[in-house]
Amino acid sequence: MTTSQRKIEHLQLCATSPVESRRMGAGFDDIMLVHRALPEMSMDEIDLSVEFLGSKLNAPFMIASITGGHPGTIPINAALASAAEELGIGIGVGSQRAAIEDPSQEESFRVVRDKAPNTFVYGNIGAAQIRQYGIEGVERLIEMIDADAMAIHLNFLQEAIQPEGDRDASGALDSIREICNLKTPIIVKETGAGISLEDARLLKDAGVAAIDVGGVGGTSWAGVEVYRAREREDIMSELLGDLFWDFGIPTVPSIVECSSLLPVIATGGVRSGLDIAKCIALGSSVSSAALPFVEPAMKGEKQVEESISRLLDELKVAMFLCGCNDIKKLRSAPTVITGWTKEYIELRGFDAKEFALRSDKSDFQIV
Repeated sequence: MTTSQRKIEHLQLCATSPVESRRMGAGFDDIMLVHRALPEMSMDEIDLSVEFLGSKLNAPFMIASITGGHPGTIPINAALASAAEELGIGIGVGSQRAAIEDPSQEESFRVVRDKAPNTFVYGNIGAAQIRQYGIEGVERLIEMIDADAMAIHLNFLQEAIQPEGDRDASGALDSIREICNLKTPIIVKETGAGISLEDARLLKDAGVAAIDVGGVGGTSWAGVEVYRAREREDIMSELLGDLFWDFGIPTVPSIVECSSLLPVIATGGVRSGLDIAKCIALGSSVSSAALPFVEPAMKGEKQVEESISRLLDELKVAMFLCGCNDIKKLRSAPTVITGWTKEYIELRGFDAKEFALRSDKSDFQIV
């Protein structure tokens, strides 16, 4: 199966099958923003704008990498990009590997920049591919969409389950370090299994500009592979995908693990403006989501805009009820962490009380 065929198959499965985390959520239920009964501000004065990697966004939100690499994805990426341009938020493209293998697929990625000339757009390629294509290959991908940043995705869980997967992860960090010599900021993103403090330290030392935690709680690519395996009657791959469906670090604790080291994009199970507010309060710079916009994008730009506008309205309400009139204040809002998430982060050496008792502090300390 070609990469292009696999991309459209992945998109169709995400649109029609239950592919989200089953047993473990992102951790948002364990997070409570402390309510301010006297917010002493006007909700109409709330400023959602942020600076991220040198670009200004109208809100701390991006459309996460979804698709590209097949002619059928062109109208979808066009709708997504048009909505991002209209709302002044960022957007990432799906893996550009298909365009390297088949230049005729480049239009499915170029359409994003065509429809979003003023938007923060980031490119996307797998860690396994940068070892193969090197700096020159990545530069070509950046030029393809005039990217403001380049994301290197880590999807070794999915690779381990795919029959056609690349199971050789050796040398990935060295390849990332080499790519970080480019002038374009490099984002390293997980695709559903989260990033730990240990790996965040390695990535910071390698020169990475930001981390997209891509935690457990959203789309499970192991789950997607279950459906693919079932269709081709591959019992072993189906069993592997089912076993590792929820493997990894949920989004919320992964934010805590990484945000003291690098700017964080919080992806994985973000489904409301309240989720976005919690991510920011926990330390992320911006949030992003992909799956909620697949179906709207198949209908058109207006439906995508409506979906995202709802999230941003919800974010404003959350900020109003926390007495935060801008994102900087939200980052230091008192936040109570409970349950499994509290147990996890404290076992990992973080102090949950630092979040609950802060007022003007914007950072937390490791115990």
